[in-house]
Amino acid sequence: MAYDQYLAERIERVLSERKALFYQKKMMGGLVFMVDDKMCIGIARDKKTQEDRIMARIGEEAQVKNEKRLGCRPMEFTGRPMKDFVFIYPEGYDNEEDLEFWVDLALAFNPKAKKSKGR
Repeated sequence: MAYDQYLAERIERVLSERKALFYQKKMMGGLVFMVDDKMCIGIARDKKTQEDRIMARIGEEAQVKNEKRLGCRPMEFTGRPMKDFVFIYPEGYDNEEDLEFWVDLALAFNPKAKKSKGR
């Protein structure tokens, strides 16, 4: 599983600063940060472009509100966008303020997110 370790450390730092209780889990070809046993935010490599991208679970409302934000794209693996999730490409998280924005959105949605049925 390939992912940018420096990006993982940056996300971990923001989550820690926000006092979020989280753990890391390798899945979906990358690394996911779990909060309250739910996927909150993660990192995966785009197989086509080989760019690392953030997977953020931000909810449908935030998804629509931020769809035009730099670097934000619908999260899709099968040709259909996944509800509540977006990909953020490097231009959308390169500076710390932008990274914090996405982490904060994911943390804000986490209490409303449903746990996986597999748990």
